[in-house]
Amino acid sequence: MSAIRLDLHNFTRDELRALFGRWGFSPVHAARLWNYLYLALADSFAAMPELPEKVRTRLSQETRIGSLPVAREADSSDGFTRKYLLTLADGEAVETVLMRFTGRVTACVSSQVGCAMGCVFCATGQMGYTRHLSPGEIVAQAVHVARALRLAREPHRLRNVVLMGMGEPLHNYDAVMHAIDILRDEAGLALGAERITLSTVGVVPGILRLAREKRPLNLAVSLHAATQAGRAALVPVATKWPLDELMAACRTYSETTGRRIFYEWTLIEGKNDSAEDARAVGELLRGLPAQVNLIPLNPTHGYAGTPTHSAAAKIFQHILASEFKLPSTVRQRRGLDIAAGCGQLAIAG
Repeated sequence: MSAIRLDLHNFTRDELRALFGRWGFSPVHAARLWNYLYLALADSFAAMPELPEKVRTRLSQETRIGSLPVAREADSSDGFTRKYLLTLADGEAVETVLMRFTGRVTACVSSQVGCAMGCVFCATGQMGYTRHLSPGEIVAQAVHVARALRLAREPHRLRNVVLMGMGEPLHNYDAVMHAIDILRDEAGLALGAERITLSTVGVVPGILRLAREKRPLNLAVSLHAATQAGRAALVPVATKWPLDELMAACRTYSETTGRRIFYEWTLIEGKNDSAEDARAVGELLRGLPAQVNLIPLNPTHGYAGTPTHSAAAKIFQHILASEFKLPSTVRQRRGLDIAAGCGQLAIAG
């Protein structure tokens, strides 16, 4: 059996330099390779002519560029959204979404194949958990979107990454943070910390670790209900990390880092979209640096709920603002016709 080749997208710039040092190659060549990977967005060693032949030979023998072949792609009729089903080296697959907004492009990337959290309205949760992604598999999704933009000669380069695709990022903490370090490298894709958002269903140990490490990124926490019973009915993991423990962790995070948290609330008609629900959210978040992201439910095959009407969403938003001075936004619904919306990503179908 041949040895497993190293995925170059797993390496930070320092780690790549150290690898070349062990091989007896100049750090100049490591820097050149890094530029090929993240500035030229090269997808083969043949596309790296400035590397000496001996370097390219060693690389081709022992490493690989973790480009992810496209198994399927679809463009939404909204004209702003494209979804990719990307194949991993072991035959598994993940979905990644390219989203265009005014003046910017965002990549929604996955952190796991499937998800173990089991949120009842989420297609990824419905498919179950298969495995974690490596740092390189996370990075390669962003590189794929950046390369697609360049090939299409689009006017905007990749500016934002949201870890809101398949999987729970804080369940795969080390790989996700390693990937973020690579994505933020100023000599590479150079994504600013303020342009990276991580969404968690409420993995309390991960939130507390983020607080201790004071990592500069945007944190979004999925609430969906303001009582323990209501939340546990939608988010089964709430039985492991109850609402009071989650809110204590969020308070610690904000006090330690000085950063606000984006609290996500999926609006489900008749379940959590009433005026009373809005006031319960306001009370729950009172005194915390917070913004509420209101997300009308996106349909999935495994959940029978329906999205709230826009009038109810506006009332909900008005109560948060007028009675609690809480800023909020209603999430733009994108890519629903290709199942690219929040909570719709899965590899079946």
